[in-house]
Amino acid sequence: MNLRTKGILPVQRLRWLVEQGVLHSTHERYPMRPEQFQPNSIDLRLGTEAIRVRSSFLPESESVDQKVSKLEQYRFSIEDGAVLEPNGVYIIPLLEAIALPTQREHRFEAGETLLTDDPLTAKANPKSSTGRLDIFTRVITDFCHRFEEIQPGYQGKLYLEVVPKSFPIKVRTGQMLNQLRFRHGHVVLSDEEILRVHDQDPLLMDADGVPLHLDHLKVNQGLFMSVDVSGEPGAIVGYRARKHRDVIDLDRLGGYDASEFWEPILAKPEDHLILDPEAFYIFASKERCRIPKHLAAEMIAYDTGSGELRTHYAGFFDSGFGGRVEDKGARAVLEVRSHDVPFLIEDGQTFFSMRFEPNTEVPETLYGADLKSNYQGQGLKLGKQFKQTGQ
Repeated sequence: MNLRTKGILPVQRLRWLVEQGVLHSTHERYPMRPEQFQPNSIDLRLGTEAIRVRSSFLPESESVDQKVSKLEQYRFSIEDGAVLEPNGVYIIPLLEAIALPTQREHRFEAGETLLTDDPLTAKANPKSSTGRLDIFTRVITDFCHRFEEIQPGYQGKLYLEVVPKSFPIKVRTGQMLNQLRFRHGHVVLSDEEILRVHDQDPLLMDADGVPLHLDHLKVNQGLFMSVDVSGEPGAIVGYRARKHRDVIDLDRLGGYDASEFWEPILAKPEDHLILDPEAFYIFASKERCRIPKHLAAEMIAYDTGSGELRTHYAGFFDSGFGGRVEDKGARAVLEVRSHDVPFLIEDGQTFFSMRFEPNTEVPETLYGADLKSNYQGQGLKLGKQFKQTGQ
């Protein structure tokens, strides 16, 4: 395979990399499955055991196993299911390992050759349902100094740090809490390129699905979007996680009454809300967005300089999210926590930006169109474990 263009590798190239063993299963009983492949990423799976550790860490000067040996409290099997308690820090070795090529011309054992202009790298992110359950996850690799990023030439195991924040959760081997993208080079669309794309293939719409005029787009090293807390009196504009709830089994889809775990946030005439410190909220973006098939996107938290507000966990948006222009896009769901102090948010307040990257080629499958996608065309929507379907 000759990668001649820079950007995010699409699903057909991801399948080829897996065939060559760049990403592979470490357990014969758990081969890689077709449903792991998304338009721009591969879902990673929990391994066979979880390790409770005293604290989070980055193993810059040693392997993850060496660091775990200093921090381990106990370990247990999750093959038949096990509960992770809120605010506990757990390290779960993933079923997948990775072997990124070390040369620009790399010959695999099967005889295939990969030609690249720049080294391949990879980046991980939580899946949507993971963030909506307030589960904090980060991929860790041996000798790494940054979470979620896998450096050129890395060959070794992948580990997932898992910290349930609001609810105890029941996990099992093979569940997919996070996803991995592969990059050839690192090309991010400039503000001018974002505006040019929007003019030809709209990225943002208003609440009625009408593309926004170029003059109404806010760009500054990305495309900014805002939060929606407006509505008719009594309309649900968000949710707040209830404390001290029962266990959520991640495999039990549609099995829980939302009201037992979430307190609805109702619209008020003044169009603003005050968030309680350390409480977890779900809101939706004011704008509707869509990702054209030649692009992939990532949600980036807006840096207010205050450090008091975290606005998301899950950041990847696949090609095809929001459908075609005539489908009128979909709202982005925001996972929000205010730290240390009460924090006022207002309707239309800038909350995050979208960073766009080109695909090396158009994916053979798109989000929603060719895959079973849980959140296509979404409004305000909780995770797929809840019976409540949003607005």
